[in-house]
Amino acid sequence: MKQYHLGIEATLEIIGGKWKALIICLLMLSDKMRTSELQRNIQGISQKVLIQQLRELEQDGLVSRYVYQQMPPKVEYSLTEYGRTANTIIEMMCAWGTENIHIRQQQGEDIELLDHELTQDFKYTI
Repeated sequence: MKQYHLGIEATLEIIGGKWKALIICLLMLSDKMRTSELQRNIQGISQKVLIQQLRELEQDGLVSRYVYQQMPPKVEYSLTEYGRTANTIIEMMCAWGTENIHIRQQQGEDIELLDHELTQDFKYTI
């Protein structure tokens, strides 16, 4: 039997790490995305890591994968109904990160939020 001391452990097990929350966020903004679209929108992620993260999210029931029967193959990913339940936590992470950037800027750190419009769009899609 798997045991957790705090509920956040179960959350981090599913959406923790460097990329999963970002993948979920992007899939919330678009109903479905191809692997190449996700990779273009996630700076620094390799195709191998992206596919691994998508498979883990699929295994955990947050993401669904649809393979079109055509040549060349076409695969699209979307959030499941269960995956959409993460919208509140992802929105809160986005808001906290944006506020954190503003605080760090006020303290003189040379830091910039490039996709501020994306953050605004995310708030309106929920």
